[in-house]
Amino acid sequence: MRARWAVALTAVLVAVVVSAGGAAWATDPVELGVGHVVDQVEALDPTETAAAEDRLTQLYESTGTDLYVVFVDEFTNPENSQQWADTVAQLGGLGPSQYLLAVATESRQYYLSADSSGPMSEQSLTAVEAATKPFLTDGDYAGAVDAAADTFESELNDSGGGSGGVGGFPTGVIVLIIVVAAIALVVWLIIRSRRKKAATGGAGGAPQVEQIDTAELERRASSALVDTDDAVKTSTQELGFAKAQFGDAATVEFEKALADAQENLTQAFTLKQQLDDATPDAENETRAWNARIIELCEQANAWLDDKAAAFDELRKLEQNAPEALARVQGERQQAAAALDGAAARLQALSAQYAPETLAMIADNPEQARQRIAFADEQLTAAQTAIGQGKGGEAAVGIRAAEESVAQAVLLEGAIDKLATDLAAGESNAAALIAELEQDVTVAGTLPDTDGRVAAAIAATRQQIDAARANLASGAKRPLVTLQALEAANQQIDAVVAGVRDAEAQAQRARQMVGQLIMQAQAQVSAAEDYITARRGAVGAEARTRLAEAGAALVRAQQLQQNDPQQAMQQAQRADQLAGAAIQLAQTDVGAFGGAGGGMGGMFGGGQSSGGGGGMLGAVLGGIVINSMLGGGGGRSSGGLGGMFGGGSSGGRSGPGSFGGGGTRGRRGGGRF
Repeated sequence: MRARWAVALTAVLVAVVVSAGGAAWATDPVELGVGHVVDQVEALDPTETAAAEDRLTQLYESTGTDLYVVFVDEFTNPENSQQWADTVAQLGGLGPSQYLLAVATESRQYYLSADSSGPMSEQSLTAVEAATKPFLTDGDYAGAVDAAADTFESELNDSGGGSGGVGGFPTGVIVLIIVVAAIALVVWLIIRSRRKKAATGGAGGAPQVEQIDTAELERRASSALVDTDDAVKTSTQELGFAKAQFGDAATVEFEKALADAQENLTQAFTLKQQLDDATPDAENETRAWNARIIELCEQANAWLDDKAAAFDELRKLEQNAPEALARVQGERQQAAAALDGAAARLQALSAQYAPETLAMIADNPEQARQRIAFADEQLTAAQTAIGQGKGGEAAVGIRAAEESVAQAVLLEGAIDKLATDLAAGESNAAALIAELEQDVTVAGTLPDTDGRVAAAIAATRQQIDAARANLASGAKRPLVTLQALEAANQQIDAVVAGVRDAEAQAQRARQMVGQLIMQAQAQVSAAEDYITARRGAVGAEARTRLAEAGAALVRAQQLQQNDPQQAMQQAQRADQLAGAAIQLAQTDVGAFGGAGGGMGGMFGGGQSSGGGGGMLGAVLGGIVINSMLGGGGGRSSGGLGGMFGGGSSGGRSGPGSFGGGGTRGRRGGGRF
């Protein structure tokens, strides 16, 4: 069964008009007839039906492409608009050059079902969306058919010139083409690095696991992890926005779905960590675990998708777009006002600490500027859309700006967090030096028949001297220094343990485990912030290490009181895994930056804080890449309009929405 993807023809009106006293009926997927139009609700009169059939026949004769149109009252069995439209297309045996526009007149939803290998590009389908929506909104269904056919014909005839759907945008065509080309290059590079699995649609047809070779199965599992992790992160942020706006009581069911999805994702990351560890795995284990990872991710996405439509109804920003715009503008002002202070704090830290100590936050001010620049672009577009009465388009821009501002705040806050962690590291290192001095004194009183005590004293003294020298320099590395002191502490503790009573040893263990847990918590938090703000470039390995680090940290906290020794081991493991996650993520971002550097000129200055620089930062932050790659499932309804805050994108499926990731298909339905 061929894979299909759907373009949501989203809209700006949200009121569902139901005639008084007239109960709406429901319609299962229908069979296509011999003509191009199936009208079960008399949306067209006989004359209009004949004219529509003639126009769609002309479209086929001039382009070789069929457009079928179905009018029903509501979509049921399935209720999901995309699944309903795709089911009709599949039942009708439509090929790559045959498209289906499904319209539900009572629920005021519609979908354009398209084969991903068909001749119409995503931009062209967005142009169809822009042309058709106003007629549907006005109830002019005959006009909607004509507009769709005219736009199909225009886009297909113009496609030889490579214009795609850009002609649907009234201004800035040349600039838009340049930006689209640059974003396409970014997307291609990320697709190449991730080797995303082919979409299978919602109707099955994917090869059985037994038919997939092991290497491909591993690639699909890694891709599923990245997509689902992005979906969970985006859904978490969207849920936070909704809770702030509507309160906890209104979001309980969404929080439960998110918690369940997170639990599945944690299990999947644990399996991935087992696959990545140093212990060789049998091929049957490798295949079984990768298949289980895919299964867990698909289930997590399904739970999120099940709640997505209801969540989007809750988040109808188009209903209160002016208020939402004002709120995000205020948040943007606060983030921008804090930026100079964050940059100054980073500069001050640079005079105290070694460059590698600050590597995670070295570009945070610039990244924050890019997020704010992108937010400015989206807020400006949203303001324009509100002035034109286009609440849906405004909602897309507001949501993109909302996430961009949130990432800017995250990037700025990470500087303060690391500064706090470094200061705590220095304090803990100084305290540990004092304790080690006491241990050295105690060890010096012990008998030494084999030289082991002398060796431990010498090694400890060497670490103390090195630590003091580092902490007194202008290029301090307190966290690395603390780790070296902790290793020395374990060595000399083994020597002097015999002269400590049980209570003293227990007290020492409790003190050390608390310190190690705090250190691990800081490392895990730093890794989480780094990856979240750059998730558009970070692959499965870094995310897996971070997930396992978080799990180890939880285990350490649970064991802290009753089993300090085991808790220390788990805390050290969490710290090491988080450090590995940071290194892997930095490598991924470095590769992305290498690709992005060549595109900087296309955006007008590479790392500049405005214009294209804001867009490139939004891609790095995963704000727009999910829409383009299907991170929210299937094709983003917003298309280019969603990314640039204009076009014909509706109020929901823009850069960031509650719902699953990967190839689950679009979430919810478009309205008119």
